[in-house]
Amino acid sequence: MTGRVFSIEEFSIFDGDGIRTTVFLKGCPLRCEWCHSPEGQSRKIEYLRSPNGCLCCGKCLDAGEKWTGRRVLCEKSVEVCPRNLVRVSGEDYTPKRLTEKLLKNADILNAGGGGVTFSGGEPLMQHEFLFEMLKALKGKLNRAVQTTGFTDGDTFEKILSETDLILYDLKLMDSALHKKYTGVGNELILSNYKRLASSGIRFITRVPLIPGVSDTDDNLEALCAFLDSNAVKYVELLPYNKYAGSKYKLCGREYRPSFDENREINSGWEKFKKHGIKAVKL
Repeated sequence: MTGRVFSIEEFSIFDGDGIRTTVFLKGCPLRCEWCHSPEGQSRKIEYLRSPNGCLCCGKCLDAGEKWTGRRVLCEKSVEVCPRNLVRVSGEDYTPKRLTEKLLKNADILNAGGGGVTFSGGEPLMQHEFLFEMLKALKGKLNRAVQTTGFTDGDTFEKILSETDLILYDLKLMDSALHKKYTGVGNELILSNYKRLASSGIRFITRVPLIPGVSDTDDNLEALCAFLDSNAVKYVELLPYNKYAGSKYKLCGREYRPSFDENREINSGWEKFKKHGIKAVKL
């Protein structure tokens, strides 16, 4: 068994308690318009090229044509770029190899009350590999999973059984709007959230504030009511990052959100306060 990883970030302080190592697993069933990790959407290995400093010499594409028959980036493109602007996104790990890598910093992570966080993409897209990793790290590192919750109930409960902390994204409460902006409805997500809220597992709710999308009064009011119904009194707010589109050029794609990026974000402080919910902006 192997899992496909597109990034491992050490000494993170935003993905759970303390200092953490965050493992980004490749693949996501959602296509959020504001996604700032487009290289994590596909399960396939991809080759990214930075446009900054590119000589436009064509050597990377020549290599692709020679080795694949198409003028695309490939493994050989990484080797021939004279300015090292081409890199691979996606590396396969066995549970044993990744566990050994993560445990090298165990003393530092444990001393700071930290651990490891599995993110993505959507880590539950590789739920079998994720489950093996969580089991391997049990009792050695605090284990957190950052998820959209878009998976079947049995898989979700299986992952919960081996997790110390869940970071759970809630975006839009109206399923039609959720599908419009993320590509999927929210029924599974809300159902699994209810499972989580009654599970006894520690979790943190995270809400991306997207201008004119998730920060509307209607959505925030519906969100607060949903949180109330699940006895949740704490959320973390993630304001839209205007630099979200910067990575798309690396992937050879254009970033064209349908919402107004420059619109002022509504944090909804009064709504959260009215419902007795503590909201913290990250």
